[in-house]
Amino acid sequence: MAASRGTDSYAARRGFLTELLFYSDAYLRECEARVMRAGQDGIVLDRTIFYPTGGGQPGDSGLLRLAGGREVRIADARKGSQPGEVLHVPAAGETLPEAGEHVSAILDWDRRYRHMRVHTCLHVLSAVIPAGVTGGAVRDDSGRLDFDLADTRLDREDVEARLTALIAGGHAVTSKWISSEELDNRPGLVKTMSVKPPRGAGQVRLLEIAGVDLQACGGTHVANTAEIGEVRVSKIENKGSRNRRVSIALA
Repeated sequence: MAASRGTDSYAARRGFLTELLFYSDAYLRECEARVMRAGQDGIVLDRTIFYPTGGGQPGDSGLLRLAGGREVRIADARKGSQPGEVLHVPAAGETLPEAGEHVSAILDWDRRYRHMRVHTCLHVLSAVIPAGVTGGAVRDDSGRLDFDLADTRLDREDVEARLTALIAGGHAVTSKWISSEELDNRPGLVKTMSVKPPRGAGQVRLLEIAGVDLQACGGTHVANTAEIGEVRVSKIENKGSRNRRVSIALA
């Protein structure tokens, strides 16, 4: 797993309100932080390991543990109005911490890790089916991609066999940052047709699966495709004249 750590040369906080630690190490389960503000919309920390909803991936859940031992359950994480701002949304009935308080931010790690496995699997799937992606979703046990394909029949067993082979190949998964200008000059790095990759301070994050896939993505992923484990292609549907929806599930 260590192969994924420290691969982002881009400073995690540069241009962002909150230091986004999941960019430099998606395997962090806990971090120390300070409360910058807390309101009805959520709690903002100066640094976090909580991934906010975006790019089809759900926001993380977990808890904040205060210095006195009191815990605040976090039901969701969302993007705020400022660049890089992450809102840690408390569960109903929770008492908010005060600005300036120090907390330990602790992930629901099992749920996050399943998101990482599914999200990485969808990248591999996009390499198996080389077509524009019109939509997608990550869940904690399954996911889907919609492909822009006209007059093309996809065979479920064939797609599953090729997907399984690439996953079993044990390909390293790493990330790096490039300039927005470089991305504009290399449009093939963006596979999603309806969602633009996140840009922070003129930088865009690339995810590379060695020998398999390279594309812009701001999500969290495993360090090697072998960690995805066994998956199955559960369904292939026609969603319009051009749209083919491929759904996968962790076995």
